[in-house]
Amino acid sequence: MGAFFSSQVNRRKLVTSEKQALATRLSAAGETFPGSEHRPADRKKWMAELGPEKLRVHQVLWPGTHDSATDKIGIPFVTRPFAQCQSLSVYEQLATGARVVDVRVQEERRVCHGVLATYSVDVVLSDVKRFLAETESEVVILEIRTEFGHGDPPEFGKYLVEQLGEHLIPQDEAVFHKTIAELLPRRVICVWKPRKSPAPKPGELLWSAVYLKDNWIDTDLPDTKFESNIKFLGQQPPVADRRFFYRVENTVTPQADNPVLCVWPVTRRIHGYARLFIAEVFAKGLGDKLQVFSTDFIDGDFVDACVGVTKARVDVHGRAPPSN
Repeated sequence: MGAFFSSQVNRRKLVTSEKQALATRLSAAGETFPGSEHRPADRKKWMAELGPEKLRVHQVLWPGTHDSATDKIGIPFVTRPFAQCQSLSVYEQLATGARVVDVRVQEERRVCHGVLATYSVDVVLSDVKRFLAETESEVVILEIRTEFGHGDPPEFGKYLVEQLGEHLIPQDEAVFHKTIAELLPRRVICVWKPRKSPAPKPGELLWSAVYLKDNWIDTDLPDTKFESNIKFLGQQPPVADRRFFYRVENTVTPQADNPVLCVWPVTRRIHGYARLFIAEVFAKGLGDKLQVFSTDFIDGDFVDACVGVTKARVDVHGRAPPSN
């Protein structure tokens, strides 16, 4: 028993040390980066504001949400704090400015996070379609994967095409250098990641897992995650040369050997340092590699930071010539 308590004390000291390390980074480096002062007039329509005819897909710093459809998961005040990663619905996240949505499903087409299940994926698709109906030039990356430990929903790829067909942008590597205007009226890049079912093929309406990658590490230590994100980002090609989306997640994950198991108290250790991360990425010469940036409990400031970088990229290159 004494060894257990000793390990917990040491663990808390390590967490405190890593939180202090991030605070020290912030004091030393600040949060200034290209576009850092920009604030979109309307986050719901920020792509339209930047100019669909100027904005290329690879120029976007896509603000995303992690475990997006967990706003109503579990029982409030009982199991929900252990699995909830967003407090807003998918529609509200998109209206706030998110453009990458991460949804996990199980065999019965219900959204889940680990062992806990919530509403049907129909709710997510309805939210996406509602957002599309209320906007004209906003493109969404909708990632849907079968959750670990679960089986694929039967004929789920066919179901997604039936539900979203008219909105879906076909799987095509040429998309990365197209402008938003050249994609219209189609506005959803849907990445379907089954566990055992056949993966989508080139030319089909769904995109396969190879087009949305990341290097997630399972840790609740904020400075460790921060450093890992920078290291793996540095190993990627620049966005202009890339034929896939690469995601960095500004999140940390509760660990079973730590007494703090609720998502928010853990993930907030890194949550407030999104702008610092972007600033350090640019300071290290990696700004041309940052592409998808995701968070738990998304807010407007996170979106503004991503939109600011996107605007700065567009401003540098001006009006885009037609793609080949």
